Amino acid sequence: MNRVVITGMGAVTPVGNSVDEMWRHVVNGVSGVGSITAFDASAYDTRIAAEVKCFELPEVDPKSVRRMDRFVQFAMKAAAEAVADSGLNTEEVDPARFGCIVGSGIGGLRVIEDQHAVLMRSGPSRVSPFLIPMLISDMAAGQIAIRYGARGPNFSTVSACASGAHALAVALYLLRAGTCDVILAGGTEASITPLGLAGFCSMKALSTRNDEPQRASRPFDRNRDGFVMGEGAGIVVLETLAHAQRRHARIIAEFAGSGMSCDAYHMTAPDPEGAGAALCMQYAIDDAGIPASSVDCINAHGTSTPLNDRAETAAIKAVFGAHARRLSVTSTKSMIGHLLGASGAVEFIVSCLTLINDTIPPTINYEDPDPDCDLDYVPNTSRRQTVNTVLSNSFGFGGHNISLLVRKFLP
Repeated sequence: MNRVVITGMGAVTPVGNSVDEMWRHVVNGVSGVGSITAFDASAYDTRIAAEVKCFELPEVDPKSVRRMDRFVQFAMKAAAEAVADSGLNTEEVDPARFGCIVGSGIGGLRVIEDQHAVLMRSGPSRVSPFLIPMLISDMAAGQIAIRYGARGPNFSTVSACASGAHALAVALYLLRAGTCDVILAGGTEASITPLGLAGFCSMKALSTRNDEPQRASRPFDRNRDGFVMGEGAGIVVLETLAHAQRRHARIIAEFAGSGMSCDAYHMTAPDPEGAGAALCMQYAIDDAGIPASSVDCINAHGTSTPLNDRAETAAIKAVFGAHARRLSVTSTKSMIGHLLGASGAVEFIVSCLTLINDTIPPTINYEDPDPDCDLDYVPNTSRRQTVNTVLSNSFGFGGHNISLLVRKFLP
C-alpha cells in the first residue's frame, strides 16, 4: 500500500486568501466574522457571517471568471496556490494518473437565485445558458482539471459539511491503491446568499449574536447559541510518497488515515451519545495503525451549536478514555465560522500547519465552560507544544461523519 503525503496547500478563507495569511490570523485568534455585506440582511434573525474579503482571481481571464459561480472561483484560487506551493510541474505529471476531487455541500446557490430572478422577471428565454454548468457541484473539480490537464479520476463529493473531508479521504484511497500519482483534493463553498441564510435561519441553527459578531462563534462555551455561516475553499496536493520523492518535493506531512461512518439517527441532529462520531475517529486511528494515545490534538468539528459540541465531546471521551483529558481539542470554526462543505478541507490544512509549527490554534470566545463539554479546548490563546499527530473531525447533516489523521513525516 502506497504511503500518501501532502506537498502543497492553498486556502481562501474569511481570515485570509492564502495559507500564510490564514495561519497568521488563526494562530493569533483573529475572528473573520462580521456583519453581512453581500446583501441586505436587515430582515433576517441572523445578520452576521464569516465572509471572504477582497477576493480576486487574477489567474483566470475575466470572461471565464464570469462563467464561474463564486464557489468555483474560490476553488480555482486555492488550487493555484496549492500547485505553486508544491513546486509541481503539472505538465510533467502523467495526465491519466493525475486526479482532482473537490467536495461542495451546496454548489452554486448564488447563480440559482440570480437566474431564478431572471426567469420570474423576463421568462425562460433569458435564463443564462451557463446556469447548469455554473451551479453543479462537480464544476470546481472540472474547472481545475481543465486548467491543469488532470485526466484521472475527477468528481465532487457531496455530504453536507463533511464534503471536503470526504474528498480528501477518497483521494487517499485512490493514491494508496495506485490508481493515481497525484490528486488535487479539497472542498469549496459559497452559500452566504439570501436563500442560504434564510434556510439556516428558519432552522434556528445560526447564532443571533448580531451586536457582537466576533464573539458569536463560541464552540464548547455554555452560552453558544448556534453556528456562524462561512465561505471559502481549501485545496491540497496529495501524492504518493514515491512520486513526491522522485521529484524531490518538500513533504509537509503524511496523510496517515481516515475513517467514515453514519449516525443513522436524524436529518440534522447528531446522535446525542456521539456514537457515529466515535466510530469514524476509531476507524481513522485504526486505519493509521497507531494507538489512540499517540494522538496529540483534535481539530474538532466544533460548530458552536448546543447539540454538536456536546455529542462530539462525548464521542472523544468514548474513543480516548483517560487520554481524552490529555488531548488538546481546538475549533477553527471559532474564528473562521462554518465553511460548510469547505470546512473539512480548510481544517485539514490547519491541522497540517499545527504539525509543522508545533502550535495549536485556540478556540476563541471560550469564556463560560459548559459542564457537558469539559475537555481541554485550548481556550482563547494558541499553545506551543510538540505535536506529532492530529485528528480532524467533520460531521454533516444526514449523519455523515469523517475523521482524517495527519502526522509528521518520517522517512
